[in-house]
Amino acid sequence: MTSPQNIATGSTPGYGWPMAGTTGRVAAKKTGAQNAAGNGRAPDESSLTPKQSDRRRRVIEAAISLATKGGYDAVQMRDVAAEARVALGTLYRYFPSKDQLLVAALNEWAEKLRDKQRARPQKGATKADRVAGVLRGTVRAMERQPKLSAAFVTALGSLDAEEPGSIERAAQVYLTMSQMIGQAMNGDSLRDQDQLMRVLGQVWFAVLTFWVRGWSQGIQMADDLDAAAHLMIRD
Repeated sequence: MTSPQNIATGSTPGYGWPMAGTTGRVAAKKTGAQNAAGNGRAPDESSLTPKQSDRRRRVIEAAISLATKGGYDAVQMRDVAAEARVALGTLYRYFPSKDQLLVAALNEWAEKLRDKQRARPQKGATKADRVAGVLRGTVRAMERQPKLSAAFVTALGSLDAEEPGSIERAAQVYLTMSQMIGQAMNGDSLRDQDQLMRVLGQVWFAVLTFWVRGWSQGIQMADDLDAAAHLMIRD
C-alpha cells in the first residue's frame, strides 16, 4: 500500500505529481471511503458507455458550479448528486471522495486549457520563454476563478494516498500539465526532462498554495513561475 510520505516526496514508482501531498487526514477519510459505495480503483473512464459518460460529465459540471460559487467547502457530495441528477451511490462509484472528484474536475479544466494552447501555440524566442508563458497562462486562468481554483488546489493537496484511485487522478493532472509544457517546447526533449517536469510541477503547486492561503499575490505567482522556468530550462 502506498504511504502518504511517498506521494509527498515523489518516491512512488510511476507517480507523476509528487506535490499532491496529504494533510494527515488519512484515518478519517479512510473511514468515509469504507462506507462509500464503489470505493474500488478509479473506473476506466475510456470504457464508459455514452450514458455513463453523460452522468460523469454532469457530475463534473455540478462540482465545478458549486466550487465556483462557494469554493471547496461548498462542494458536498449530496449537493453534487442532486445538481447532477444522479443517485448518491452512483456518484460514489465514479468518485470515492470529494477530493478525487475535484481533482478530476481540475484535469478536465487543464485539458481544455491545453487544447486552447494547442490551437494557439505559445510564442517566445526560447523554450524557457514559451514554458514560462504557458505557466503564466495557467495562473491567469486560475486568477479569474479564485474560488474554483482554491477548491482545486485544496483538493489536490488533500488527496489520501491510501484511497484507491487517488494516485491515478493526480497522475492524470500531471500528464496534462506535462503535455502543456511539452507543447511549449515544440516537442523538443531535454536532458533529465522527467525530473524537470516534477520540479516545475512542485513549484507550480507551491506558488498556487501560497496564493490560495493569501501569502502572495497573483503577480508574484507569475514572476516565480517565470523565474523557475528560466532557471531550469537552458536552450
